[in-house]
Amino acid sequence: MEYLGTYLLAVIETGGLFAPLLFIGFHLVRPVFFFPVVFICISGGIMFGAVAGTLYSVIGITLSSLIFYGMVRKMPKMYDRLSRLKAKLLGKDAKLTTSQIALLRLIPFIHFHLLSLCILEASHDFKDYMRSSLFSNIPIAVVYTFFGRWLSSLSPMLMVAFLFALLPIIYLMRRKEIIYKWDDFFNVKTGA
Repeated sequence: MEYLGTYLLAVIETGGLFAPLLFIGFHLVRPVFFFPVVFICISGGIMFGAVAGTLYSVIGITLSSLIFYGMVRKMPKMYDRLSRLKAKLLGKDAKLTTSQIALLRLIPFIHFHLLSLCILEASHDFKDYMRSSLFSNIPIAVVYTFFGRWLSSLSPMLMVAFLFALLPIIYLMRRKEIIYKWDDFFNVKTGA
């Protein structure tokens, strides 16, 4: 797997004028090869610089979210499988805000498309989904492209400290509403 990633990055670096298109395309095939988004964003910062790498990463990640939207609409079994995974990991009634999802995307080991599913469930329509996706994709592209070399050289202890520092921020940005179902509130029992 490492050799494949190295080979693909070498092809992108020697791509000349087509290098940005190859890099954006690499974002689109990323889920097939199970490459983390962080790896590609860091590579974009190294190959294209901070500003151009961020722009290309935002375009690639947003197009990847667009493809995810289309695939979920065409494959309901995939949607059901991801919904069950979300229910196991986050809870059945978990509703995350776009700001929370943007912060969760900064954590490298959280599944990118699981968070896209959270955006899909919170969105009213396609336009709202794409706006929320773009908003939540910008922080991951900026952070890992600008600070890619710095983050990759962090010790494991500093990385764990960074992750624990994000947890209170995610908690404070949660939705502050509680929804009770009618039956739970009045403790209605259906009997036979």
